Amino acid sequence: SDPSTLGFALVGFISGPVFHRYGAGYRFAKLACDLAEKHGFVANQPKVYHAMGTVAFWTQPVGAAIDFMRASSRTAIETGDLTFTCYGTHQVVTGVLLRNAPLDAVWRESEMALAFAREAKYDDAADIVRSQQRFIATMQGRTASLSTFNDAQFDEAAFEAQLTHDRMPLMICWYWILKLKARFLSGDYAEALAAADNAKPLLSVATAQIQLLDYFTYTAVTVAALYGNASEDEQHGWRELLRAHQEQLREWAETYPPTFADKYALVTAEIARLERRDADAMRLYEQAVQSARESGFVQFEGLAHELAAGWYAARASTTAGHAHLKAARNCYLRWGALGKVRQLDQRYPELRQESASPALAATIDAPIEQLDVATVIKASQAVSREIELGNVIETLIKLAIEHGGAERGLLILFPNGDPRISAEATTGRGAVEVALRQAAVTPSDLPESVLHYVIRTRQSVIVDDAAAPALFAADAYMQEVRPRSVLCVPLLKQTKLVGALYLENTLTPRVFTAARIAVLELLASQAAISLENATLYSDLRRSESILAEGQRISHTGSWSWNASTGEQRWSEETFRIFGYGPDVRPTLETVFARVHPDDLPLVQRQIERASSEGQHFDFEHRLLMPGGAVKHVNVVVHAVRDQAGQFDYAGTVMDVTAAKRAEEELRTAQADLANVTRVTTLGELAASIAHEVNQPLTAVVSNAEACRRWLNRGTPDLDEARSALESIIKNGHRAGEVIRRIRALLNRTDTPKAPLDINDVVDEAVALVHHDLAGRRVSMRTELAGALPPVEGDRIQLQQVIVNLVTNGIEAMQSITTRPRLLVIRTQQDESHNVLVSVTDCGVGIAADHADKLFDAFFTTKSSGMGMGLSICRSIIDAHGGRLSASRNAGPGATFQFALPPYGHA
Repeated sequence: SDPSTLGFALVGFISGPVFHRYGAGYRFAKLACDLAEKHGFVANQPKVYHAMGTVAFWTQPVGAAIDFMRASSRTAIETGDLTFTCYGTHQVVTGVLLRNAPLDAVWRESEMALAFAREAKYDDAADIVRSQQRFIATMQGRTASLSTFNDAQFDEAAFEAQLTHDRMPLMICWYWILKLKARFLSGDYAEALAAADNAKPLLSVATAQIQLLDYFTYTAVTVAALYGNASEDEQHGWRELLRAHQEQLREWAETYPPTFADKYALVTAEIARLERRDADAMRLYEQAVQSARESGFVQFEGLAHELAAGWYAARASTTAGHAHLKAARNCYLRWGALGKVRQLDQRYPELRQESASPALAATIDAPIEQLDVATVIKASQAVSREIELGNVIETLIKLAIEHGGAERGLLILFPNGDPRISAEATTGRGAVEVALRQAAVTPSDLPESVLHYVIRTRQSVIVDDAAAPALFAADAYMQEVRPRSVLCVPLLKQTKLVGALYLENTLTPRVFTAARIAVLELLASQAAISLENATLYSDLRRSESILAEGQRISHTGSWSWNASTGEQRWSEETFRIFGYGPDVRPTLETVFARVHPDDLPLVQRQIERASSEGQHFDFEHRLLMPGGAVKHVNVVVHAVRDQAGQFDYAGTVMDVTAAKRAEEELRTAQADLANVTRVTTLGELAASIAHEVNQPLTAVVSNAEACRRWLNRGTPDLDEARSALESIIKNGHRAGEVIRRIRALLNRTDTPKAPLDINDVVDEAVALVHHDLAGRRVSMRTELAGALPPVEGDRIQLQQVIVNLVTNGIEAMQSITTRPRLLVIRTQQDESHNVLVSVTDCGVGIAADHADKLFDAFFTTKSSGMGMGLSICRSIIDAHGGRLSASRNAGPGATFQFALPPYGHA
């Protein structure tokens, strides 16, 4: 049942943190997801996926947990569950932060999560995301300093003042954990410890949440940093704390090493440092670095390098310490933590000097007299005169290769904020070969650290000799491909990053001279403008194409008319509707020539009113086409007054001929269905009358005949008695004649049965109740089995049964406001090979004392019901050799089901 899925999910949710059985917890949560997906239990799907995501953080790759959180928010949106929409989206932010994704990408996720929370007016969820954003902004260096969350939009003290007891405890707990982490990374260990103390009383509400990982890890490294200057009593208490946190991290690391082993190794290294076990400490720092690198935790790899550098520095091992500091800076830079990078540069000026050495120079400026002015002008004109996006891209990448001295180049654009490769150019056979692409950037395409640097700083990057030590030497691409010269130039239009141009030469160092770079940067400025214009032009062309296709699909044309000049403009679909070629000049005369003669006065009156009064109008009329075909069109016109006071008109004309025919067919079908219902109802009434009336009528006739015999024995007033008796007999025969006529009516409407596809019957019945479903705010899902055998029956009567059952289901859910109103129609085949059709609602269900009377004639639970619908349905199914039944659901609602024998097996 649907509720059982939530039960299994919650057992999985608590199995790990409460019973230390993380594997069992994962299996319970997976069972919940499998059941929900297999049986279509949509009501609890957001909660089930959310629980699975929470469990997956402890037992699966972080990406898997993120996927489940996205599924939770997606299904929550579909079911209208705004609460779990917010939960899912802010836990996605938690996941990408844990995975150490680039901080600019994490920020984009947080913006989406904050928008959901604000749309839902869920203040606590919004503050969870705001807390996450404070941590991101601090690491990016966008706050007043690395030791505060304050900036122009956020007041840290005011925010903390409103974290009162009436707010969500989980939100408050997570805020203090994020502050603990941020303050430790800033080096403000006292404030980090204070934040940990604020979070500790609230940890019980965070049971099973992955945020506990940051609490246990960063509290441990915080007290380890403060340990040397603490009192003996503090040190004693902290030794116990460190052991407890180490043990918890050990349990998690044994459960799923890829996520937790690096954190466990780093805390264990810090304990070894405090206990002066130098050999163990050195080994464990290296283990933490290696484990973080293998799992892709770039931020935690940087932290491990930074703590290891401090340990080496304390032992006067400056070379090793300096190497760890450089590696830490590189990791933080790849993470996008420019605030942390600036802090390291300020503390260790030699790092900043190395990063600015000739091996890495950003934004090279060259005097204008060094440039080949003719080359610049020619290249700029070549790019600017193109308007088609593909031509702009191809021209730009060719010029970059030719004038930059590169062997290979990539043009990277940002169509939706994410970098995508639009073109790749290579030199070969004396020419530049260009391949247009649309592909995501991967580590095998270029050094991603270089691209991320350009995206963050909006500055060019040049690596003169990648074989020499440089900031980006650790990049996997640099190590595998080993290019000698690398250049990446941003394409900026008024500070907006349009794209990036990446060039490389694998043979020669220092290819990209100052003059060449200056040419490329000037070319990039023009290219950014041309690319933006070409993109807008491409979007306009695509929009026009989409609009034309949409008009063709919907049979809706658009047009404009200037009443003072008579000038008209028609879309392609308008020409098609009126049956004219595009070479015909549209005028009122061309319109009147197609209007049906009977409707021409109406059209002329509407146009006269529009031109004189400037009114909007919406009306239908007919067109008479040259071949004699008649079209029905709906015309909508809006009037707009121009600056001269004259009216211009814009409107649409829709071909509604198919809709008109469908309406006629629908009315016919409804009339047929109403007739069948009427006749079937009469049949039920006739049966009831026969049962109720035939017996007393027989008695009347019998008594009358007996009375006649009695009267024949005596001498009363025989004429009067005989007259009365004759009247009784006559009336009795008349009642019988009424019954016979009703039955004769039924016999005349009896139709022969034929083989039917039950799925087609269901689809046609669903179409009949479509508007009723929408009007009552009921969602319907059909689960129709394939390859079902045909059944023998009357299509209209079987549709009547399905429509009746669906209508009953809709009415059963009208009082439901606490859960989605969902109706499910299923077809399948049972063990006896009968074809089953079931209608399941989630309404009020069936009372136990009503179950045996549901199909009785005249029994009803509705205040305005006649009690004939289900009785008629049973009669129809019985006449088809089938059976109709009803049952209560395990959850809310009821299921009505009928079974029919396959064709030829009745």
